[in-house]
Amino acid sequence: RRLIADCLAEVARLEAEFSLYRPESALVRLNRAGVLERPSPDLLSLLAAAERLRVLTGGAFDITVQPLWELYAAHFSRPGAPALLAAALARVGGARVSLSPDRIVLVPGTALTLNGIAQGYVTDRIADLLRSRGVRALVDLGEIRALGLRPDGTAWPVGLENPQRPGTVAEHLELADRAVATSGGYGTIFDPAGRFNHIFEPASGRCSWRHAAVSVVAAEACTADALATAGCLLEEPALAAVARTCGVRVHLARRDGTRAELG
Repeated sequence: RRLIADCLAEVARLEAEFSLYRPESALVRLNRAGVLERPSPDLLSLLAAAERLRVLTGGAFDITVQPLWELYAAHFSRPGAPALLAAALARVGGARVSLSPDRIVLVPGTALTLNGIAQGYVTDRIADLLRSRGVRALVDLGEIRALGLRPDGTAWPVGLENPQRPGTVAEHLELADRAVATSGGYGTIFDPAGRFNHIFEPASGRCSWRHAAVSVVAAEACTADALATAGCLLEEPALAAVARTCGVRVHLARRDGTRAELG
């Protein structure tokens, strides 16, 4: 019971840093003011990881796409609102964020979202806490990380959802000391036809369309989370190259219903 309470407290502490919805979270205060003095080590670590993964994915993963989310959400909640895509894109780009140990500064108009990486980061921190107490477990906080083996000595079974039939399993994995994260545009759509979704290409402002879903198996959930998001935007050869560079395995659900394993 004490360990569960400690885990819940750690999740609450990190939510107070990374949440887009808590009005006094560190992220909301940074987006509102454009500067954050004396940022926490966790926020600095997460932003540094996001920048590293932005470079590794050729810019496909980018935490500055929040203006695109705001644009699409406003457009589809108010029919007829102008799609000011060029103006939103002008506010997107990794160079608009400056990090130093004592402050984070955003170029005016920039807004960050950590929704493509923070769940993985929090999962890793909870996994670290459990490991420090000698616990073997499967941690599922939206992203999944396996600590060791199950008590019977076997790997942890994990099912990957079928994006064509949500709620059903398309593929089974076995995890031991690895993490897995899945991203797909089908998870959040803006329009009834499903053409517009929550995964944005930073260079064009388009929504993801290349693949139905991307699952990444990596040593840490933070990496798996971000690469799964970026993978939805990368052509298959580029995705395979990123997988090899980062030492991860990619389970790809193609839009035609076929599947592939890359890396």
